[in-house]
Amino acid sequence: MRNRSIITEAKQIHLATELIELGARLQVLEMNTDLSRERLVKLYKEIRGVSPPKGMLPYSEDWFMSWQPNMHSSLFINIYNYVMKNTGVEGIDALIKSYRLYIEHIQVYQLEKVLSLTRAWTLVRFVDSGVLCITPCVNCHGNFVVHSLEIHSNHVCGLCNIPSRAGKTKKAALANFH
Repeated sequence: MRNRSIITEAKQIHLATELIELGARLQVLEMNTDLSRERLVKLYKEIRGVSPPKGMLPYSEDWFMSWQPNMHSSLFINIYNYVMKNTGVEGIDALIKSYRLYIEHIQVYQLEKVLSLTRAWTLVRFVDSGVLCITPCVNCHGNFVVHSLEIHSNHVCGLCNIPSRAGKTKKAALANFH
């Protein structure tokens, strides 16, 4: 029995380490591992070299509705759903694998990373709880994140109907200025 608890703890430490390396906040670590808060803080400091950020997790589903976050959230949730459906990987392991694929896609196409691991985790929770859902665009038939309470029978995505200010971030403006 003692060996089993050691293996379990080793797996928990490995999971926490992987989540920390991907940028998870302390609350995400606490909800997905059985390690004590003190142990997680110590592990976070050891890996990141700094204390974990304080404060509440992002909680508003509205963040996922603005143009750029919606495109990245929709990309991520489609990757996540594919992983869940086709690999037999579930739970936090599916989130990690999907987030790694999202990061790889962002790097290959040299895009700005918009979705943090904590936001991705929150997105999955919002979709699982029915606060947000996925609906197809009537034009391109891609699947996009929408509010569950919206009428989305004629949904047109942000790629088919790009808002005039889409992508006009301060960072983009500075890049074009120089």
